[in-house]
Amino acid sequence: MNPTHIPDRRGRFGSYGGIFVPETLMPAVEELAVAYDEAHADAAFLAEFEHLLRTYAGRPTPLTFARRLTADLGGAKIYLKREDLAHTGAHKINNALGQALLARRMGKSRIVAETGAGQHGVASATVAALLGLACVVYMGTEDMRRQRINVFRMRLLGAEVRPVDAGSRTLKDAINEAIRDWVTNVADTHYLLGSALGPHPYPVMVRDFQSVIGKEAREQILQAEGELPDLCIACVGGGSNAIGLFHAFRNDPVELLGVEAGGMGIEGGQHAARFADPERGRLGVLHGTQTYVLQTRDGQIALTHSVSAGLDYAAIGPEHAYLREIGRAGYTYATDDEALDAFQRLSRLEGIMPALESAHAVAEVIKRAPDMPPESLVIVNISGRGDKDIFTVAEVLDIDLGGEE
Repeated sequence: MNPTHIPDRRGRFGSYGGIFVPETLMPAVEELAVAYDEAHADAAFLAEFEHLLRTYAGRPTPLTFARRLTADLGGAKIYLKREDLAHTGAHKINNALGQALLARRMGKSRIVAETGAGQHGVASATVAALLGLACVVYMGTEDMRRQRINVFRMRLLGAEVRPVDAGSRTLKDAINEAIRDWVTNVADTHYLLGSALGPHPYPVMVRDFQSVIGKEAREQILQAEGELPDLCIACVGGGSNAIGLFHAFRNDPVELLGVEAGGMGIEGGQHAARFADPERGRLGVLHGTQTYVLQTRDGQIALTHSVSAGLDYAAIGPEHAYLREIGRAGYTYATDDEALDAFQRLSRLEGIMPALESAHAVAEVIKRAPDMPPESLVIVNISGRGDKDIFTVAEVLDIDLGGEE
């Protein structure tokens, strides 16, 4: 299959994707697929979406030349796609706006959402306030502890944040609860899923709403340098910011590289790197889609770990699995220590504090750039800002925020 023409009508990206949900949820999924197809072909819907991206979300976000980081590393010229400057502080607002408009179009008065790092929850609460929709956000209690700034932001915006104390108390468990809520209240509720995963049409819908990232970046690098980049790098949890960047370059001679969460290292199993762990990363089904999933030997969902709450997920979006299989995109990982180093280095060299998720992508450019020719061009997606992560970073680095280091 040509990457230009995916997925098929049933949401299959080659061997990946599809619809794996209970019978009770099939009518809602089919209703959503029909509604999205209609909206995607409706010029008025697209015009309103694009208008809000410009006048509310603050697009286009800039492409910033990282002058000091480039000089410090040597080698390739590094550009940063600044999704941290979008309203709410991350790329999540793009998809949240699109889905909220779709929910209103479908006559839904309530949205439910999941969140790990909190940025999707904040974006969902934001668009619910904008459009006058009720909003409930499910969040694991471990993530609530790590991301208490975002919990407060969601509540200020009028959303109800429901703690999830089951399982690992992180993103996977929050998704479970959001789906349960959707099944129970499907008549008036839309599930505003935050990443490029889940049953069809979510992976393609989220990709399309996030594709504005790559469209802008492609135009901006051509304007700045007169040529396409050699390499695009983005972190990958479920994969929405990465697929948003990659999609515009899918038919160009540009290397695409996703960076998973290597956690404490692959050998110990404390990570969320689905492709890097051949023993546990296997084809499976999680949350309605077939893709690579970290599993135990008997097929149970494995526990994951990352210093970043947003990358701490056992599966990867199905389109990423497909792009890897056909060789169109590559995937690697960065450890917690590497991400923390990148977080501090970008902050000190460029005055840009990346989200810990984005710091995984920065960690990879720190590895790659010095060995690339100086005429090479690299775009790194800064998917979100890092002020939400200051308590986590301070805790890991053993810094007392009430006093001196």
